[in-house]
Amino acid sequence: MRRRLLALVCVSASLLSGCGLMSQDGGSERRTVTVWLMKDSASQDFLERFTEEFERKNPGLDLDVRIQKWTGIGDKVQTALKADGTDGPDVIEVGNTQVPQYAEGGRLMDLTLESMRDWGSDDWLPGLAEPGQWLSQQYGIPWYAANRVVIYRKDLFEQAGITAPPSTREEWLTATEKLDKGGDQGIYLAGQDWYTLSGFIWDEGGELAVEAGGAWTGALDSEAALRGMDFYRELQALGDGPLDADEEHPPQAGVFAQGQVAQIVAVPGLAQSIVRENPELKGKLGFFPVPGKKADKPGAVFTGGSDLVVPKNTDERDGALAVVEALVGTKWNTDLARTMNYVPNKKSLAKAVADEEGVAAMAAGAAQGRATPGTPRWGAVEADNPIKEYMTKVLTGGDAESEAGKASDRVTELLDLDAR
Repeated sequence: MRRRLLALVCVSASLLSGCGLMSQDGGSERRTVTVWLMKDSASQDFLERFTEEFERKNPGLDLDVRIQKWTGIGDKVQTALKADGTDGPDVIEVGNTQVPQYAEGGRLMDLTLESMRDWGSDDWLPGLAEPGQWLSQQYGIPWYAANRVVIYRKDLFEQAGITAPPSTREEWLTATEKLDKGGDQGIYLAGQDWYTLSGFIWDEGGELAVEAGGAWTGALDSEAALRGMDFYRELQALGDGPLDADEEHPPQAGVFAQGQVAQIVAVPGLAQSIVRENPELKGKLGFFPVPGKKADKPGAVFTGGSDLVVPKNTDERDGALAVVEALVGTKWNTDLARTMNYVPNKKSLAKAVADEEGVAAMAAGAAQGRATPGTPRWGAVEADNPIKEYMTKVLTGGDAESEAGKASDRVTELLDLDAR
């Protein structure tokens, strides 16, 4: 990005493989590509290996990888996008659902052509690719994904005579009913776990919100969305999850670790926390994708993860594109998935993590992954979150259709672009 003497680069970058004042192609100065990655997204070992190979294959380019914290990152990215580009990032890792809010002001590079021509966009996970779009153009390039699966007690399943994980919703309900007895909870599902509810709504063909003519409206009161809420109600009743709290209050890993819960819906990595709290559960935990309505495919799930974006104000465009191409390409994307237990960015790469049970279950679900509505105002919905209130009202006996209508009206208000 900046044409700075490498002596300066060596001071600011911790991951350079070597320093020199002459580029390999004979130039008097080397060029630096500055990359912002989020804390814990990639291991130090991965970054060192990637940097060494990238610089070797791209003579004259040096990587300056700067690790960022999620806290406060939104304002920091917006500031960088509005700056003159002199000393800012050339590539930025952002949350997959954050792309619209950065693309809205026209400050991200449109990467639609590269996506279709060079980067295999037709194979990307939809839960990463779709939120990376703004006004039908691709600004966010899928990097890695993570989504919820069912973490279950193999021993409790065996004691209940359940010989295989359920593959449909009806089988899941039947199995959970068998598990919900003798002091054990069939499933621990908090009343306000709206991410899990979203998957059930999508599976029914519903949406959280819909767009028409540039305006977004809440859609929780559609027949399909109501069917999703009804299934959530049936499943949630087969345990003792709090009706007025989400999965972090109290943290569901701690509840599961107490030993009287047969299942939770969570990312596979939570199993490590469970075993740390209760070592007696080591070897007793299994994973399966959230079941769908039919056995031929898992249920829809909310897909979290990260996309890579390129600021429009970069003056190192070619170098930035080279970094993105390498990180999202098969070799390094597969390496990252194996190193960090992520889901790769392409459906065809799921086999790369097939030997790890939890990640394999996550990858199977990711093929049906979705993300929140692609509007820059969705953050306002999550901050106010009328979906949580709606769920509690229904689970405590309120009329679902009436409460869904109220929640949808509030979502519509929050998504009003003129309300800012």
